Amino acid sequence: MPRRDPFTDTLLGWFASHGRELPWRASSDPYRIWLSEIILQQTRVVQGIDYWWRFVDHFPDVQSLAEASEDEVLKLWQGLGYYSRARNLHTAAKQIVALGHFPNTFEEIKQLKGVGDYTAAAIASFAFHLPVAAVDGNAYRVLARVFGIDTPINTSRGKKLFAELAQSLLPTDCPHDFNQAMMDFGATWCTPSSPHCEDCPLADRCEAYNYNKVTALPVKEKKLKVKTRHFIYIYLRCQGQIAWHRRPAGDIWQGLYEPPMVEWEGDMAPDETQALQVIQQFLAVSLQSVRIVCRGLRHVLTHRIILADCFLVETESCPALPDSYFWIDESNLDQYAIPRLVERMMKEVEKVE
Repeated sequence: MPRRDPFTDTLLGWFASHGRELPWRASSDPYRIWLSEIILQQTRVVQGIDYWWRFVDHFPDVQSLAEASEDEVLKLWQGLGYYSRARNLHTAAKQIVALGHFPNTFEEIKQLKGVGDYTAAAIASFAFHLPVAAVDGNAYRVLARVFGIDTPINTSRGKKLFAELAQSLLPTDCPHDFNQAMMDFGATWCTPSSPHCEDCPLADRCEAYNYNKVTALPVKEKKLKVKTRHFIYIYLRCQGQIAWHRRPAGDIWQGLYEPPMVEWEGDMAPDETQALQVIQQFLAVSLQSVRIVCRGLRHVLTHRIILADCFLVETESCPALPDSYFWIDESNLDQYAIPRLVERMMKEVEKVE
């Protein structure tokens, strides 16, 4: 057996007793493993499991996923957020089908849409037992704390340093176990807040624990500027139908559906009078029945805060809609994939009834 670093032996020993039992770990099918990694890119395991089963049941293999419509994939994904993952998943499924088999090298896997270094390494090690270290947020945290590294993890220098360290610790005879152990240890033991330091098997060699730096590591440079956007939604109802719209490419929630929406360009949120003027201009008809559904409904994304106003407008005759808008039966709403914000808004509409 190759000589291992004591860190590696200790981590693998911990994993043997504390590793999580996850459904995709019982499979060697690269399709199921890839599916789990895409779902978990921005999703907690406890939430991701249900979606993983949903996709496996609905699309038992990559061929069925590739043949599905984008609407079908997005609807199944609804509620997970970061919808580009679903679109990338769909595109990658078509890539795999065109290739004729699931790619089985790190470089080939990395060519799939939506797959970066970490995801490619995870799939390569879990499905094909290739000796490639998978460095995710959990691995950054564990390595930064244990080895006392204060190089920012979101810099080129930091990414290179941590990747090289993880690779040097990786046991070539069981890379899959090591990568899974690193994930589980970071997710359940060496957590961002309230880690189990007192009972940690690595405590005696952990730089952060021994020098009181646990809360200071890992270090991340602050580069993100959060922008606030104001959306005015018009829930336009006419003769059992509502006006509907599919969001275009180039912005958030691409391919998802929503009621007519106008973005307010002012720095401050629109007052009620301003909002009604926007609705009047959009519909180009006199407003006879308008009710407030909600004001300032807050929805937080990674680098945006959305504040949404919604007004219920009911008309006896259906007005002409701008291009790209159309009418649907209100009873068929559940057939469309919608953003979480719109889902919350629909519940507010029900309260107005």
